[in-house]
Amino acid sequence: MIQPHSHLNVVDNSGAQELMCIRIVGASNHRYAHIVDIIVAVIKEALPNTPLERSKVIRAVIVRTCKELKTDNDIRIRYDDNFAAVIDQEGNPKGTRVFGKVPRELRQLNFTEIVSLAPEVL
Repeated sequence: MIQPHSHLNVVDNSGAQELMCIRIVGASNHRYAHIVDIIVAVIKEALPNTPLERSKVIRAVIVRTCKELKTDNDIRIRYDDNFAAVIDQEGNPKGTRVFGKVPRELRQLNFTEIVSLAPEVL
């Protein structure tokens, strides 16, 4: 469960290394964000000489969380840390590679480009 002021790692090669959640996009009364939710975040750490720089406000989609995700066929998936992928206003990823596994639920909510960049889908 991600809430404002939560820190997340970045799963793609967009140039950002660590994000801090500012706001959860969607309904105004959501307190927590889960996998496949879109958040507004600020970059806390970034690689040098990349288009994304520190303290820039961006949008990201949550890819992995420590809180377990229960799938339709009663399988529970839990990850070691919280990860997000940086996206633009249309929902396309800014990075060209995605590191690690991504859940199948991303495909159901039209994040197919992130799924196609990932090496494995759970």
